[in-house]
Amino acid sequence: MARRSRRGEDTAPVIDPVSLTDLQPGDRYDLEAEADLEGFEITDLDLDALDLSQARITGSRLASLRAPEADLSGVTLRDVVLEHLDVPVLRGARGDWRDVEIHHARLGSFEAYESPWRAVHLVNCKLGYVNLRGATLQDVQFTDCTIEELDLLQASATRVAFRDTRVRALDVQGSRLAHVDLRGAEVQEVRGIESLRGAIIDSVQLSLLAPVLARSLGIDVRDDA
Repeated sequence: MARRSRRGEDTAPVIDPVSLTDLQPGDRYDLEAEADLEGFEITDLDLDALDLSQARITGSRLASLRAPEADLSGVTLRDVVLEHLDVPVLRGARGDWRDVEIHHARLGSFEAYESPWRAVHLVNCKLGYVNLRGATLQDVQFTDCTIEELDLLQASATRVAFRDTRVRALDVQGSRLAHVDLRGAEVQEVRGIESLRGAIIDSVQLSLLAPVLARSLGIDVRDDA
C-alpha cells in the first residue's frame, strides 16, 4: 500500500510517489457505482461507459482504460495511480482526491469542480477543458502536460506548480492563490489577472502579461509624446 512521508512547510508542492504493493487483479465487474475497492489492479479494458460515481478506491492502480465517457462524481481516491486513460468526457465533480497520480491520460472535457485535491500529480497528460471551479487544491503539480483551458474560477490553490506544461487559456477569476508557481507553464491567455496575487511568474511572463496588467489597472500606455 502507499505510504506518505511528512515534510515541513514549503512553497513547492509536497508530493510523495504513490507506492503500491500486493495488488490483486480485478476486472470490469469491479468497476461500478458506489464500489469499495482496496488493493486492486485493473488494466486494459474497453468500456461502453465507466461509472464509478460515489465509489471509494484505495491503494489501487487503474491502467489502460478506454471509454467514451466516465462518471467519477463524488468518488474518493486515496493512494491511487491512474495510467493511460483515454476518456473524451470525464465527470468528476465533488470528488475527494488525495495522493493520486495520473500518467499519460487523454481527457477531453474533465469536470472536477468543487473537489478537494491534495497531493495530486498529473504527468504527460493531454487535457481539453479542465473545470476546477470552486475546487480546493493543495500540493498539486502538472508535469509535461498540454491543457487547452484550465478553469480555476473561485478556486483555492496552495502550492500548485507547472513543469514544462502548456496552457492555452487560464481562468483565475475570483480565485485565491498561494505559492502557485507558473514559471514552468507556457500560458497564452489569462482571464482574471487581478486574481493572480499569490502566483509566481518569471520576468518573461511578466513582460508578456504587462499589457493585460496595465488594462486591469486602468493604465493608459502611450509611446507618443
